[in-house]
Amino acid sequence: MNYIGSKLKLSNFITETIHNTVGENLSGKTFCDLFAGTGIVGRNFKDKVKQVIANDIEYYSYVLNRNYIENRFAIEKIDCLMSGLNKIEPKEGFIYKNYCFGSGSNRRYFSDENGKKIDAIRQQIQSLKNNNSINDDTYFFLLCSLLESADKVANTASVYGAFLKNLKPTARLNLELKPANFIESKNQHIAYNRDSNELIKQISGDILYLDPPYNTRQYGANYHLLNTIALYDKFIPKGKTGLRDYNRSKYCSKNSILNEFDELIKNANFKYIFLSYNNEGLLSLNQIKEIMSKYGKYGVVYKEYQRFKADKDKNRNHKADKTVEFLHILEKRNNFLY
Repeated sequence: MNYIGSKLKLSNFITETIHNTVGENLSGKTFCDLFAGTGIVGRNFKDKVKQVIANDIEYYSYVLNRNYIENRFAIEKIDCLMSGLNKIEPKEGFIYKNYCFGSGSNRRYFSDENGKKIDAIRQQIQSLKNNNSINDDTYFFLLCSLLESADKVANTASVYGAFLKNLKPTARLNLELKPANFIESKNQHIAYNRDSNELIKQISGDILYLDPPYNTRQYGANYHLLNTIALYDKFIPKGKTGLRDYNRSKYCSKNSILNEFDELIKNANFKYIFLSYNNEGLLSLNQIKEIMSKYGKYGVVYKEYQRFKADKDKNRNHKADKTVEFLHILEKRNNFLY
């Protein structure tokens, strides 16, 4: 999935830094990814630690992490389920009526056929769940599979803030539901769909990884259509892009981010805290250092990497094709632990 702030290319750097910092066997540790997004970082620790806690306030992200992190036993009858859903007859449902051009919506997020296929599959997944034909694990596995498969044929540049005028080549392809296979595990992991600053007061552990939004763009707006497919609720889409009401993170506001970040670090009952933050973020290096240093031993490492392609369009005046990811490290003092 194309995702703003994805740590896929940085996952080895992050994983190695965490392992080298903690400096011991991680098998008995609890690892928390508090702003999990697609869950890339948490997935890397699922077979390394005792428990992974993943959280994100966006529901589409919760669906991904409920599958990739919390699911740990093999899903029964995968081939039969996937085959049946792929053969289902298209239906003119909420996605087609509001986000496909042929319906008269004037929006072109998906081809007409793919919009109808998304509707049919989404409705069938819900029907299977409502009829108790599948359990929660299978439900989120299928829903995650649909989100990722739909994203592959979306008619966008990368995010869902806007659709393209004409169908691009990948959007002309027929949607094929493909399995969102996860790492099986003997340990129990958990995914949350909570506000991070509230959840942090109720959890504790050994390693806390933070990857909050770093600029003013809201994830709820950029990925609104994934939330709509995941929730499949009824509302009146707003404006040209068909927006729904969405969460507005305080980490995306210059007026609130300093206090929000300070409160998060203060309330974190974790021995080690790692913060991923871009060099173009709302918080400066000095601000991050000043806040984190109040609560223990602070350090930082960094890595240069290629800018996310959605940030390189002609309307955004970036001077460089590359950016720098800082990984801030805090070992909290004992009087702030547990």
